[in-house]
Amino acid sequence: MIITLHGSCKGFTMKQKLSYIVTIAFVVALFCGCSGVQKVINSGDADVIFDRAMLYYNAEKWSKALALFETSQPYFNGTLKEDTIAFYRARCYFKDRDYVSSASLFDEFRRSFGRSAFLEDAEAMYAISLYNMCPSPERDQSSTSQAVIAISEFMSHYPESPQIALFQDMTQDLTWRMHEKSYLNAYTYYKIGRHDSAIIAFRNALKQYPNTHRREDLMYYIVKASHELAVNSIESRQHDRFMNALDAYYSFIMEYPESKYRKEMDNISEVAKRYIEKHQQEE
Repeated sequence: MIITLHGSCKGFTMKQKLSYIVTIAFVVALFCGCSGVQKVINSGDADVIFDRAMLYYNAEKWSKALALFETSQPYFNGTLKEDTIAFYRARCYFKDRDYVSSASLFDEFRRSFGRSAFLEDAEAMYAISLYNMCPSPERDQSSTSQAVIAISEFMSHYPESPQIALFQDMTQDLTWRMHEKSYLNAYTYYKIGRHDSAIIAFRNALKQYPNTHRREDLMYYIVKASHELAVNSIESRQHDRFMNALDAYYSFIMEYPESKYRKEMDNISEVAKRYIEKHQQEE
């Protein structure tokens, strides 16, 4: 391979010439591909392997840098470079968007190197890795809870961090996802006609997340599910269930008197009142 260089070293100091030569050598190494990496590994020179890993890392060649960091790691166990290699190894996975691996390695790092200069960055990227692994609200949110805890711990440990605003935004987003998931779980029961289970799930969602953005919808569906449960019940249970629907209606309009659902809610209450009045007259 021929590489044409524009310009010359004329007028450079000796230090600049050496820097120039090192840069050119690295460019050549990049074009050599994996064979270049293997040659460095085969050299068995720990310092050369580490230095070349850093060069690849700074050039954003994550997989090549990772191969060299992993090779150099055993050489530096128990030395002052041990945490540096562990940190950059995890960062390579993070930069390559392998968040499962980066989360695992950053978690291991923060447990192993509690006094490292990289600790704050490691804890930040551990939390961000977990955040990036969180699914949409339609899917299971167990990992979301883990991410929320990690983010909360970071903000607690580093309240003056310049990244606090970012972590606050992540917390809001994940909180929204958990609230949405809670609503969707309950709504699924309603959608398939399991009104009794739906009422319990909607109430549990309100209890667990009283300030949820879905609060009005949750209360709306409690009224709807209570009404439909009453309508479809056997006669001996209808009176009590219409009473429950009416109670849910009053709770709703006290909190949302101007709701977009108000007209529909009023119609449901009229049906419940007529049934209750008729039932009382028959008794």
